[in-house]
Amino acid sequence: MLRIAGNKLGARGFTSPFLKPAGLTLRSYSSSAKQMTVREALNSALDEEMSADHNVFLMGEEVGEYQGAYKVSKGLMQKFGPQRVVDTPITEAGFTGIGVGAAFYGLRPVVEFMTFNFAMQAMDHIINSAAKTNYMSSGNINVPIVFRGPNGAAAGVGAQHSQCYAAWYGSCPGLKVLVPYSSEDARGLLKAAIRDPDPVVFLENELLYGEAFPVSAEVFDSGFCIPIGKAKIEREGKHVTITSFSKMVGFSLKAAEILAKDGIDAEVINLRSIRPLDRTTINASVRKTNRLVTVEEGFPQHGVGAEICTSIVEDSFGYLDAPVERIAGADVPMPYAANLERMALPQVEDIVRAAKRACYRSLPAAATA
Repeated sequence: MLRIAGNKLGARGFTSPFLKPAGLTLRSYSSSAKQMTVREALNSALDEEMSADHNVFLMGEEVGEYQGAYKVSKGLMQKFGPQRVVDTPITEAGFTGIGVGAAFYGLRPVVEFMTFNFAMQAMDHIINSAAKTNYMSSGNINVPIVFRGPNGAAAGVGAQHSQCYAAWYGSCPGLKVLVPYSSEDARGLLKAAIRDPDPVVFLENELLYGEAFPVSAEVFDSGFCIPIGKAKIEREGKHVTITSFSKMVGFSLKAAEILAKDGIDAEVINLRSIRPLDRTTINASVRKTNRLVTVEEGFPQHGVGAEICTSIVEDSFGYLDAPVERIAGADVPMPYAANLERMALPQVEDIVRAAKRACYRSLPAAATA
């Protein structure tokens, strides 16, 4: 393996600028500040579930000796050995197929992709094998497997490393699709995913791995688990509903703080799950606020926001006092240049403007064009 300037290169020939050096010790789970990074949350969930069930094992590129491209699997190979933390060749189609076969046999694989952009190599196994086998076997074969890794845009990595796959996987029957935002989400949802009898696509965000969130004592409990398919109201409000997931939840919360200064009380919903989608919570919120803004990093056409809009039109159209506003990434491949990349991704100010339009606090976008 090559080394450049003291940093070990990943299997793909690059290393992320957002990684902590491998020699650094991560923050203790029991710190007095009661905070935990998303990376620590994922690591602790894997550790505890592998300790509790010997059928659970981790596989992927550099998850063992290198302790993960993003250090999520730090210390796991040393604890569980190379038979349960398996370094694989650079062949997503190969090791994903092995993982699905292991799940058929009754094991519980956790397959890590260095990025979900590379999971496109394994779509046949994820969709045609994992997602459909329970149905095609009349319920006789369960496929308890988790596909996890970073999803969506990072920073300056170009179009082939910056796609959000939430809508892709969310459209496929047989899969469950989870999108954690906070450390609580990451820990509780990953535990639920590993315990689930069905295939779960677990879409993390590279830029959130090192972000620390306050967590309650309940989250540190080894039995802590978040139900799949249940959204969380991160901030209650009465004037406009904002739905978002992954990194966009943080952007939506910042937007809500700005809106509050102008007298707009925004309710922010962290979806947590794309499939199943918590339509009940979303519709109940819109029936209270009478307005909706959807936020996502992915492409606008056939997106998660489009599905949410359809749900509201079907179930709560009569409660709307304004047109639904959709905030999404630009309908272009992700630019590499930093200034263009920022323009292609939703920003806090975009959410603020959309919420103000929904509340008739500004001119419609068409009027200002």
